[in-house]
Amino acid sequence: MPITFDELLQRLKEERDRLLRQLEQLRASAPAVGEMKEGSPYGKKEEGASEAFELEKRLAVEKRLMGTLSEIEHALRKFEKGTYGTCDTCGRAVEIERLEVLPQANLCLNCKAQQSRNIKGRFPGR
Repeated sequence: MPITFDELLQRLKEERDRLLRQLEQLRASAPAVGEMKEGSPYGKKEEGASEAFELEKRLAVEKRLMGTLSEIEHALRKFEKGTYGTCDTCGRAVEIERLEVLPQANLCLNCKAQQSRNIKGRFPGR
């Protein structure tokens, strides 16, 4: 039995809430800017590099979460407008199988494939 739009809407809302909680936890666990760790009164180079690496990792995770959250918010707005399930590029229906796997998908498979080809063409060697 294929998934319904109501079930997809519920999944999107649950995923949005989960991502918001995850972002909140990530931000709450981040050390204050300029905060020195215990045992590093002079901020040794090695500790500074380690702290910088951890910050970069945290920022990358936060960026990924924010990107997914943005996609979900876009899908929820499409639900409100009555356009959920239509491709943002060509206006055709997004395949239900694609939506079942990725409820926030906003492109049909053909347009997504075209987008991927265009991106690869701009960045040779990737």
